[in-house]
Amino acid sequence: MRLKQVLLSGALALGLMSSAASAVTLKYAFQGDLNGLDPYTLNETFTLGALGNVYEGLTKRDKDLSIIPGLAEKWEIIDPLRWRFYLRKGVKFHGGEDFTADDVLFSIERTRDKNSQVQTRIPRDMKAEKVDAYTVDFVLASPNPILNAEWDTWYMMSKKWAEANGATTVQAASTPAAQFSNFSLKEDGTGPFIITNHEPGIRTVYKPFPGWWGKKEHNLDEVIFTTIKSDATRVAALLSGEVDEIEPVPVQDMQRVNDNPGTSVMAGPELRTIHLFFDQVRDELLYSNIKGKNPFKDVRVRKAFYQAIDIEAIKTKVMRNMSVPSAILITPLLYRRAAEFKRLPLDVEGAKKLLADAGYPNGFEVGMHCPNDRYVNDEAICQASAAMLARIGVKVNLMAEPKAIYFGRAGQSGGFATSFGLLGWTSGSYEASNVTVNLMSCRDAKGITGPFNYGGYCNPKNDELSKQLLGVSDPAKRDELTAQIFKTANDEVGFIPLHQQSLSWGVSKKLKIAQRADDQFLFYWAVKEP
Repeated sequence: MRLKQVLLSGALALGLMSSAASAVTLKYAFQGDLNGLDPYTLNETFTLGALGNVYEGLTKRDKDLSIIPGLAEKWEIIDPLRWRFYLRKGVKFHGGEDFTADDVLFSIERTRDKNSQVQTRIPRDMKAEKVDAYTVDFVLASPNPILNAEWDTWYMMSKKWAEANGATTVQAASTPAAQFSNFSLKEDGTGPFIITNHEPGIRTVYKPFPGWWGKKEHNLDEVIFTTIKSDATRVAALLSGEVDEIEPVPVQDMQRVNDNPGTSVMAGPELRTIHLFFDQVRDELLYSNIKGKNPFKDVRVRKAFYQAIDIEAIKTKVMRNMSVPSAILITPLLYRRAAEFKRLPLDVEGAKKLLADAGYPNGFEVGMHCPNDRYVNDEAICQASAAMLARIGVKVNLMAEPKAIYFGRAGQSGGFATSFGLLGWTSGSYEASNVTVNLMSCRDAKGITGPFNYGGYCNPKNDELSKQLLGVSDPAKRDELTAQIFKTANDEVGFIPLHQQSLSWGVSKKLKIAQRADDQFLFYWAVKEP
């Protein structure tokens, strides 16, 4: 009897050891932080992707970015002004609450909070009607054929959980980490993973949610995310096997990652367009030696800045040919007539003359804010732009800062407190109206319209065309309206388009993952060799 107990104990111990040895942990690193976990605080691709493993929308996007059912198992257009969504039954939030129509109605209300950066996911004049516990009608004031195009990242929240945790309002993006509310360090989604530990800006631990409604495709037992801001440290962590995936791989290190026996670079076209913006709203810039007026209200000054930027030098020297110069704020992958538009030519002498004609023969000083941990070589792009502008007499005082600070300052919750800066944008609807509404619409004081139009470019005619664009389903007509909007914005030099950066993920050869063109890393598709 005693021998049997010993053998049984030994077998159990071996079983536990075998189980521990076979546990699969995915470790990945990004250059920027994952701060608060409120899914409506920050409309930023990395954050949306990180939270997209935890929260879910009524729709989802497949590996090829096609729209597929999510928390709604199906939907239909009853008439052009009424869409009916049939919710998936049996779905549980991580806290155990049932997902029902009440949560959808609550999520609509919360999305419209003043601090929400995802307000444009739903039309402001849209109403929702609860048909029954698992059916919701969305009633529109005007037809919108792409109503649900961005609903994969309009994440549903539990009404019961939010009320119990003081989470009925949205935490502002400008909130310092030390002042985060308790709920912003927690989550209660319906997704395939739960967050078991979260240290803002440092480390986040995920584990599979055993009650997830979907079909499991990954083989992971744990995912650990770490912020690694230093390019060299991030690459070293990948090469040594300390992490399994990094984003981004610095362009200068791509060959090194590919030459390493255990790693490779996953590269491909990205949908994001990088651009520069100017404060065209204030009568006096916040950061400039010019007092009593705003130089950027003069189109000649904006054009001078544009023509001082050597985009080919940025492409070859800064981006190491891992970018595609752009003439408009949307990638050709999403707009068929993009090739019709051409960039203003580099013309340093012409730019000097434009400044002189505008009354600034000796140039002027201006502050430039840029993120230093969000886009590929973002700070280096700003440094290069500053050097190029120096050739026309403009002294740029560059202030590069972490994205958590930058987006709080530059966005609506920070009062759009920049004079000149850099921003990247991916159309969440994968067509042009997302760009025209978010980046180009005339901005109101609260940023409800044009919430990511950080410079405040405004043309009322374009706004009317943008509204028309939302209601048109014919592709040729949509393309024509889009062309008119972009032509006007280019003629007025409302922005300086730069380029589409290339995706550059460094991965272990033991890891198989899906790389989507929207740059979201969704590890519920990941398979890793033990």
